[in-house]
Amino acid sequence: MTPSLPWHRRVLRWLFALLLFPFCVGASWAVVDLIAATGSALHFWMPFLAGAVCWLVVFFSLPKPMWVYVVGHELTHALWAMLFGGRVRKIKVSSTGGHVVVTKSNSLIVLAPYFFPLYAVVWTGLFLVLGLWLDTRRILPGFHLGLGAAYSFHLSLTIHVLRTGQPDLRGEGWLFSVMLIWFAHAMVLLVALPALTHRIGVPTALGWALDRTVRVLGEGMRWR
Repeated sequence: MTPSLPWHRRVLRWLFALLLFPFCVGASWAVVDLIAATGSALHFWMPFLAGAVCWLVVFFSLPKPMWVYVVGHELTHALWAMLFGGRVRKIKVSSTGGHVVVTKSNSLIVLAPYFFPLYAVVWTGLFLVLGLWLDTRRILPGFHLGLGAAYSFHLSLTIHVLRTGQPDLRGEGWLFSVMLIWFAHAMVLLVALPALTHRIGVPTALGWALDRTVRVLGEGMRWR
C-alpha cells in the first residue's frame, strides 16, 4: 500500500523504532505477567487453547486457506482506513495476494492486518450480538473454542506471510514495522485478555505495562 519512503523519513523511523523498543519489552513483560495472573481462569484458557491447537492441526496438515486470509487482510486495511476517516475506493483479492485503494493512509492503516485479528474480532462481535437475544452463558466454551481457533488462524498465517516478504513492511521500513506490530499486538492482548478472563482489570494490565516499561528504561540508564 505504501511506496518507499525518502531516506530522511527512513532515518526518523529507525530512531522511532529504537525508542519504541523498551515499550515493546515492557508491554510484552506485562502480557507474560497477565497470562500468569489469569492462569486460573480455566473456563477461558482450556477451550481457547483447544481451539488454537485444532487450528494448528489444520494449518500443518491441510492446504492453507490463503484466499480467506487475504480477504481478512485487505478488509482490515479498509476498516482501519475508515476508522481514520478515509474511504475505500477499491478492493481486489485473490489467493496469491490482494490490494486495497483508500483515500487515507498511515502506518497503523498499513500495518493493522499484522496485529489486529479481524476474524477473532468478528467472532466476538457475532457472539455479543447473539447475546442480545439469547442466554449465551451455556455456549461460552464454544465461543472461547472458536476464539482460540480464530486467533491462532491470524497468528499462524501472519507469520507465514511475513516469511515470504510483504510490501507493506518494505514500504514502512522493516525495523519500524516490526516494532510497531510487536507493540500494537501486545497492547491488543493487554486489553483483550482482561476482558475475556475477568481476573485482572484492563487499567491494571495497562498499568503493569507502564511499570515494566519504566523498569526497562531504568535498567537501560543504569547500564549506560
